[in-house]
Amino acid sequence: MLDKVVIANRGEIALRILRACRELGIKTVAVHSEADRELKHVRLADESVCIGPAPSDQSYLNVPAIISAAELTDAVGIHPGYGFLSENADFAERVEDSGFVFIGPTPESIRTMGDKVEAIRAMKKAGVPCVPGSDGPLGDDSETNIKLAEKIGYPIIIKAAGGGGGRGMRVVHSEATLLNSIALTKQEAGANFGNDMVYMEKFLETPRHIEIQILSDGQGNAIHLGERDCSMQRRHQKVVEEAPAPGITEEMRAQIGQRCVDACIQLNYRGAGTFEFLFQDGEFYFIEMNTRVQVEHPVTEMITGVDIIKEQLRIASGEPLNIKQSDIEIRGHAIECRINAEDAKTFMPSPGKIDRYHPPGGPGIRIDTHIYGGYTVPPHYDSMIGKLIAYGCNREVAIARMQGALSEIDIKGIRTNIDLHRDILADSAFQAGGTNIHYLEKKLGL
Repeated sequence: MLDKVVIANRGEIALRILRACRELGIKTVAVHSEADRELKHVRLADESVCIGPAPSDQSYLNVPAIISAAELTDAVGIHPGYGFLSENADFAERVEDSGFVFIGPTPESIRTMGDKVEAIRAMKKAGVPCVPGSDGPLGDDSETNIKLAEKIGYPIIIKAAGGGGGRGMRVVHSEATLLNSIALTKQEAGANFGNDMVYMEKFLETPRHIEIQILSDGQGNAIHLGERDCSMQRRHQKVVEEAPAPGITEEMRAQIGQRCVDACIQLNYRGAGTFEFLFQDGEFYFIEMNTRVQVEHPVTEMITGVDIIKEQLRIASGEPLNIKQSDIEIRGHAIECRINAEDAKTFMPSPGKIDRYHPPGGPGIRIDTHIYGGYTVPPHYDSMIGKLIAYGCNREVAIARMQGALSEIDIKGIRTNIDLHRDILADSAFQAGGTNIHYLEKKLGL
């Protein structure tokens, strides 16, 4: 087992990693910006190192500072969490070249899956179903692109190969706007991602967002932990997630899960990962793979009993996966609400001092957060301040428990999106299950 780990992140995920390390007897080093000296995990870690001022590019994205912190503290591994450098292949390579263990996939895997065109090629080769599309980057020949769009069928979507998080996309409904849309997306991709390669896919109009959680040790062993439904989104950002996904049968889960497992073994993938799919008319279509732990991993942990962070640490230590697919049993239902420091109606960030914080409790309630009374939410980072998770023996119980927890939680001094979550949980379409990815924006009139 790894002796000492640098936690190269902040907020709730940094605290979550620290807790997993403690359970495994791993010492921790918290790296932090000048603005984050009072974070809970910084106080609790065995050691802490300030790696720069508040701006992310001078601290949490400062690769030399993070590696220097590992050298200074004689750490063995570096856990990137999610966001920041977690899917940066160059960072993973620098970590390994410096003699440390990167707690995640190999740089090669991150590069392949970070390039959407290469990822789709790899998935098709592995037998994972993909959205009909260009099967590669678009060239500069206008006639070829027009014919390709006709063959796929409108509406289509132009995507940046290096994009993500809802950026670098443009929907095209007719040939009249096709060429201009390709040109604009290429221009934006080059400016935002340093890579102007774009590709074309069929645009599914009413899909759900379903994802499969996997664990793979890079030694020929891999399992899946079932699926999550992340369709409740605003501007491509997830708001509420749940597991298992309503309406997905055991047969469907087993079939798509096995394809993801087979792909991991074929790619010699190492660590935790998530295959993201659009799901429409009973069919799964691969869109991308996240080569890191997901924000929504707790709902999977609740229904499987598997600690995903601890498994990441064990795999990074070189241990073969000690869980078999036959060991995985999906029990009950879990829902997660992302609690953000933002206005529930305008979605404007609301940094500031938390005057009072009272967490909810009761059976099946879990809250992953780094906040406390007197903590000041800085304006420099993502607005998420916690994740509220409710578990029940079935979906109805999970919803009821979440509604109770949302009525109990009390955060004063800043605005939060708790009222939005109360509204979503009371919504009849959400309660029925199976809403598509556009539902929330239509509900909000966006």
